Amino acid sequence: MNGEQQVVRWRILFVDDEPHVLKGLERLLHPMRREWDMLFAEGGAQALEKMNAQPVDIIVTDLWMPGMDGAQLLAEVKRRFPRMIRVVLSGQVERETALRSVELTHQFIAKPCEAQTLIGMISRSIALHRILEDESLKQMISGMEALPTLPSLYLDIMKEIQSENGSLARIGQIIATDIGMSAKILQLVNSAFFGLPNAMANPAQAAIYLGLDTIRALVLSVHIFSRFAEGRLAGIGLDALWRHSMTVATSAKEIVALEGGGQAAMDFAFVAGLLHDVGKIVLAVNLPDRYQRVAEAAEKLKLSDVEAERRIFSVTHAEIGAYLLGIWGLQDPLVEAVCFHHNPDASPNLAFSPLMAVHVANSCYSEALVGGTVANCTKLDINYLNKIGRGERLPVWFEACRTIAQKGGSDGGKNSVR
Repeated sequence: MNGEQQVVRWRILFVDDEPHVLKGLERLLHPMRREWDMLFAEGGAQALEKMNAQPVDIIVTDLWMPGMDGAQLLAEVKRRFPRMIRVVLSGQVERETALRSVELTHQFIAKPCEAQTLIGMISRSIALHRILEDESLKQMISGMEALPTLPSLYLDIMKEIQSENGSLARIGQIIATDIGMSAKILQLVNSAFFGLPNAMANPAQAAIYLGLDTIRALVLSVHIFSRFAEGRLAGIGLDALWRHSMTVATSAKEIVALEGGGQAAMDFAFVAGLLHDVGKIVLAVNLPDRYQRVAEAAEKLKLSDVEAERRIFSVTHAEIGAYLLGIWGLQDPLVEAVCFHHNPDASPNLAFSPLMAVHVANSCYSEALVGGTVANCTKLDINYLNKIGRGERLPVWFEACRTIAQKGGSDGGKNSVR
């Protein structure tokens, strides 16, 4: 190889029962042939043959196909090839088929679609690959259908959904205060399953948009939410994690408000703050024994959680969370904020963003909670703040964080996301 690094080419499999659709895709994606290896299969049976013959990284399939439909194919793919990223490219489908596919699909794109939409989705998935190198972790994350929910909130939403007089507004409030439910509902509402014209970053509004009947079907039939089995899991105190996440979310939203950001920017900041530690849940749920060693290493060796995670997993909860939210198709500002909330300087973004708000809110959390001073916030990346020209605003932001932390971090979900 003369010392040259081998270029890894991603292999993408496109599946449709109509040959002219496959030919159209081949023409549409012709400019990418030098970067990707593309395979085309007429139907599910042929697709499985191709996947058995050679490894595939991403499958893009239609749902409505005779014989083995897209949902059946994706179920087989999930069982046999769990690390594969699963994407639906389909036109209008029956509600039952769509709901049956929810738990099997990472992302959904509607037909017809522009070339750049499809290329952008695939390119984004490939970029996420660079965040996480461990193939076993990728396989674990790709197989996740839902994130566990705080037990008390799970009971609240089940009670509301099963009630004859269930309130959609109340359901939205509950979803907006839970990490797992917010992540899942945003994945779904922003997919083409539900035809939203513009991306949404507000879980409460997402619930209202979907409507009570759809929410009921998703929760009771598809089981898109699940509850934690224990109050404490692998070194994580769930109540403490919830309080921390809500405080960071509310503080990040307030920081954006102080900088004159609009409602959409505040929504992004709130949700990014709520989800910033989602990777901790992923690790604690799936690898409890190894994640328990993180807590032990942190205590014994006087390491931060991030340092201990890197020692045990060679990766941190930030990259884990970003990978999950990325393959679920959540918006780039959210993925970026989760990925770089400990080290914003590693991000190419040099503008004020949800990332910056979440970094400040998270880094100031401990000192704000005890009524400390901004000078003791050692986790803050002051150089990055100065680089984007906002260093002088830090004292104002810290005071806002301290006020919110000492009030308990949230308002019970009533006004956290509007």
